[in-house]
Amino acid sequence: MRTPFVVGNWKLNKTIAESLALVTDLKNQLGAVKGVAVGVAPVFSALHSVAKRLEGSSIATCGQNCHYEASGAWTGEVSAPLLADAGASWVIVGHSERRQFFGDTSESVGKKARAVLAANLGAIVCVGELLAERDAGRTLAVVDEQLAGGLAGIDAAGAAKIVIAYEPVWAIGTGRTATPAQAQEVHAHIRAWLANRFGAATADTIRIQYGGSVKPSNAEALMSEKDIDGALVGGASLEAADFIAIVKAARPS
Repeated sequence: MRTPFVVGNWKLNKTIAESLALVTDLKNQLGAVKGVAVGVAPVFSALHSVAKRLEGSSIATCGQNCHYEASGAWTGEVSAPLLADAGASWVIVGHSERRQFFGDTSESVGKKARAVLAANLGAIVCVGELLAERDAGRTLAVVDEQLAGGLAGIDAAGAAKIVIAYEPVWAIGTGRTATPAQAQEVHAHIRAWLANRFGAATADTIRIQYGGSVKPSNAEALMSEKDIDGALVGGASLEAADFIAIVKAARPS
């Protein structure tokens, strides 16, 4: 039985004070919720403060990105070991915004994922197609290519610390959402790809999140699908009430 994992990706939002106010709310209100793993991904400048505030809770602190080198002459970057030092236990790699605006490729996402695992952190590896790719019938081919690059060099033992996040790019921040059936089709395909790569037993344990305009009104329908194991939540994670409702919707029925 896979424990659903709901992560709030705050993107470039919230000061340290605002971040602490939000996670204090989450810590107080989600303490009694069972059967769902929860994480938040604040901006780097707030990450250490958030991690300290969440000590003693079950809510994980996540980095939004990292560099694939541990240290060196990489001005402006942050490494997986430094994120671990700041209190992170997970790192998001390959988010569509990183691919679209910052030059992330499937190859570099794989290097980042391996760096995250080497730092003894969990990696949330994002995959997903553009609208033009979906319209051209290339969704599954695009996802396969991103999985192959993002998981290159990772064995079954490493896969135990991997979460896949399927985020159709056309549904991120647009208000459009893949229907539960559309999302489930891709999630089932990803699970089959993982089974082919790592074996069915390992694939059955890997959680596959859905991301893309997840909100309280659609969360339960999405996460009731067989292969949808939680969510990577953007805008709706910035308000405590919305995020808490999504977490509660992820609880196993």
